[in-house]
Amino acid sequence: MKILKYTFALLLCATLSSCSSDDDSNSEDLTGQTGTLTLKFDNGVGDQDFIFGTSYNKSSAESYKLETLKYIISNVRVKDENGNTFTYPSADNVFIVDEAEGNNAGEIYIDLDNVDAANYTEITFGLGIDQDRYALGAEGQGDFLTQAEEAGMMWSWATGYRFMRFDGTFSSTTVTDEALNIHMGSVGTSLDNYREITLQFPNTVRVRETTTPQVHIVADIAKVFDGETSVELSNGYSQVHTDATTTTVIANNFQNAFSVHHVHNE
Repeated sequence: MKILKYTFALLLCATLSSCSSDDDSNSEDLTGQTGTLTLKFDNGVGDQDFIFGTSYNKSSAESYKLETLKYIISNVRVKDENGNTFTYPSADNVFIVDEAEGNNAGEIYIDLDNVDAANYTEITFGLGIDQDRYALGAEGQGDFLTQAEEAGMMWSWATGYRFMRFDGTFSSTTVTDEALNIHMGSVGTSLDNYREITLQFPNTVRVRETTTPQVHIVADIAKVFDGETSVELSNGYSQVHTDATTTTVIANNFQNAFSVHHVHNE
């Protein structure tokens, strides 16, 4: 009987301790607190790391090698556990993810400063430039217009931005190392290829003054070619620029190439 009493007492103590811990967590005052959220983009091909100059096979008898891989993301926002959304300030909310600027592991870091402290559960970002930002005109693009021009991410102002730039070569059963240039984007206001991606976090992202969580986002480049639609490079998809059909297919494929691999709360 004594053993049963002691066991019950221990269970009751553990329960009360757990409740107390939860109450402390729920009552944490984050008012006015901000922190840094780091997005870590990592390009891959299926379960392989992406490496410039490496030949990757498609689902067909084609293969490709890239020497340029870069794309624009914008309109980053995160949603917390209570359904509140924090949107990064518009003027700074556009970035170029350039594989050539990655670290030794091929990771490209984007630091979002002064993010409201909260427990976040999902992220949304745009692939490319939306029509509202484009409608601000060349003068309304701020420093990003110069950055995009220097990175080769524009055709001309009238035509607009390149949302992605994949340059390299492809081979098939009939050709070897033929030119490959995939430059998907919107075409002014006549063709809108801007896409948004929403990803759930595998665990809560805790933004605080004293912590800088990292969200590891993987882009599977294979899905650009073999995604929602499998494309044949030798049949119109080795040169993608402003055509309404090919750019839209690539935009839809790329939209589904992203996933959150893991989260570090540091």
